[in-house]
Amino acid sequence: MNQETSDKRQLIYKLDGKPPLGTAIPLGLQHVLAMFVGNVTPVIIISGALHLPVEQKTFLIQCAMLVAGIASLIQLYPVGPIGARLPIIMGTSFGFLAVCLAIAGKYGLPGVLGAALVGGFFQIALGFLLKYIRKFFPPIVTGIVLITIGLSLVGTGMKYFAGGVGAKDFGSLQNYLLGTIVLVTIIGLQYFGRGIASKASILIGLIVGYIAAIFMGKLTFATIGTAVGAAAWFSLPMPLQFGFEFHADAILQICIIYIISSIETVGNVSGICSGAIGRPATEKEISGSVVADGAASIFAAFFNVMPSTSYGQNVGIITMTKIVNRFTVATGAIFLIICGLFPKIGAVIAVMPTSVLGGAAVLMFTMLIVSGINQAAEEPLKGRNATILAASLGIGIGFALVPTASQYFNPMIKDLFAGSGVAIAAVVAVLLNIILPKDKPNEMPAVEETLSDTI
Repeated sequence: MNQETSDKRQLIYKLDGKPPLGTAIPLGLQHVLAMFVGNVTPVIIISGALHLPVEQKTFLIQCAMLVAGIASLIQLYPVGPIGARLPIIMGTSFGFLAVCLAIAGKYGLPGVLGAALVGGFFQIALGFLLKYIRKFFPPIVTGIVLITIGLSLVGTGMKYFAGGVGAKDFGSLQNYLLGTIVLVTIIGLQYFGRGIASKASILIGLIVGYIAAIFMGKLTFATIGTAVGAAAWFSLPMPLQFGFEFHADAILQICIIYIISSIETVGNVSGICSGAIGRPATEKEISGSVVADGAASIFAAFFNVMPSTSYGQNVGIITMTKIVNRFTVATGAIFLIICGLFPKIGAVIAVMPTSVLGGAAVLMFTMLIVSGINQAAEEPLKGRNATILAASLGIGIGFALVPTASQYFNPMIKDLFAGSGVAIAAVVAVLLNIILPKDKPNEMPAVEETLSDTI
């Protein structure tokens, strides 16, 4: 290897520059492998909840991949104030799934897309105002929202594990065996795998489950062939295929999640800058990243899919490897766009047995709970923080579990309380965080003493 080639390969550790394609492409694909499943899973779950046919599910998967690729390029190479100019990979956000499922159950996909469209403009405004409102969303608040999202999705994950609601063999041992194969594969690779095998454990686990389903008779080559044969070799995803509906309660619920998503994006940007570049994130980078999230979510709504956000797992790869080169990450974004232009790829994914996805979903959804606990516990969970956590989860999850408890409320407020529980938990957490005074050192509030004595 001559000195010039060696110098070019070292460009992967610099933000700008163009390393050789032979070096850049594998590293870019590593990012795609890490986020691929997370990007398409929300689409598959929404499609399943709405009982969409395979052709429409394939189309939505295609849209999700195209949107993720284009949104990532905008973060990498900003357009005016839109974008952070950092190695950020974008994708469909899991954080919105619980709320979107609740909205879809009442208003269908047009209601989801209409709320997401308005919320995208709301997030753009947040991007320019973020420095003034960040103080209202400390880790205890964002942690509570993540915990509530995870708790709201656990039931969905378990239904998928059991074979999917409406399946003739729902809850069969065969479904549980198939989901368990996926779950065990993922956990095994995460703890005993090395390199890309560990980073792409979820994707590999799904592939193993997909193959196992064929041997178990849960998926046939005829089914795969029919779906793939019906899909075109090349197709440009078309926007506005489902239209928009605008409902105040849906918009209010989703805007609350946009706030939390924005705070998470700030955390991801800060992680890249401090953990990989070795400096604090600038206000321009922070603002640009959140504005890009909003713009990408508007674009996603027009292209029929749920809101987009920066992916934390990719931030983890960057901080671990220190590979911050934008061109390298851009090769992965271009690969996503290419996948979005070839529907046969989406068709192969669309016929995946529900229990295969369920084996991964139960882990991914509960990891949201773990992530929320970690955030909430950045400060000791006692006194003031314990009260905020208990009250927020109690009210939010309580109304979600007992929808009839809000039967006499105003219709819009009723829908807010009886949906996924995420929105009301977030509102309670924010209000209590503003109202309750900070704990004095070495002083435990009377409410905690009372609860401890009662227990």
